[in-house]
Amino acid sequence: MPTAAFEVELMPRLGPAVADYPPGSTFGPRDARTYEFVWLLSGSATWLWDDLRVPLTPGTLLLVRPGMRDSFHWDPRRSTRHAYVHFTLRGGGDGGGDGGAAAGGVAAASGAAWPIVRDLGGRPDPMGALCQYLLWLGASCPPGWREQAAETLRLLVLTFLAPPPASPGDASGGLPEPVVAAMSAVRSAWSDGVARPVGLERLAATAGVSVSTLCRAFQRRFGLGPVAALERLRLARAEPLLWMSNLSLQAIAVQCGFADAYHFSRRFRAVYGVAPSAFRATPPQTAPPSPLVASGLAALEPLTPSL
Repeated sequence: MPTAAFEVELMPRLGPAVADYPPGSTFGPRDARTYEFVWLLSGSATWLWDDLRVPLTPGTLLLVRPGMRDSFHWDPRRSTRHAYVHFTLRGGGDGGGDGGAAAGGVAAASGAAWPIVRDLGGRPDPMGALCQYLLWLGASCPPGWREQAAETLRLLVLTFLAPPPASPGDASGGLPEPVVAAMSAVRSAWSDGVARPVGLERLAATAGVSVSTLCRAFQRRFGLGPVAALERLRLARAEPLLWMSNLSLQAIAVQCGFADAYHFSRRFRAVYGVAPSAFRATPPQTAPPSPLVASGLAALEPLTPSL
């Protein structure tokens, strides 16, 4: 995927904008000369390139690359409305041909590895919002809108080419299946916002494995057993509460599932090396590192409810 070391240039008079096609319209074959994002707002279409026939529906984002000889067949039964924007990538050669080695920081991505379409809905990601913002910029044209649109497009390209994030409950990303399954018990226990302890037997039963099997899975992946791993998750939840709230240590202790401020402070000092009161007075940039980073426990955070 590309790095941040590239720039985007909008093509004059080629979006971001909206086009309406009557039923049965076609476009192409054409040789694409720029990059182009296309997303349907209503209706449907089929996009054809080489041997590919890609159905397009509202909520689908298509990326056309320079050098593609493609065509569109719009909905034969009703009008279709779609949004589009043409752009180039700058930084040392535009990729040409099959869209392979594109500008500067994009050179690491081969054309064949680039995705064709992405879903704008069904999972949390910013692409839908970025597309809406592009359309707003193109329609309202506030001062400096072209520069804002170029930066928005750059972020859209980065997000489009990034691997889709794993959804909660998905064992992808290297997490063992028993670990992912056990975290459903944590989601249930923490659903009211209180990160309370969850018993080892309950975790194993939810995962459908023995306690020893679950402990081995956690140890191999994180170097910690399930109970210790969850305690570090609970302690990490205290960080924003210490820095960005006026809550007492007792209130923070309860929110993080500890019986009282004394127990919370003792465990916090054991893991962070400083007392919670000292941590609260320390600027974030010089505070002790999170216990989730070195152990890889941050991978478990998406499987827990938000604060």
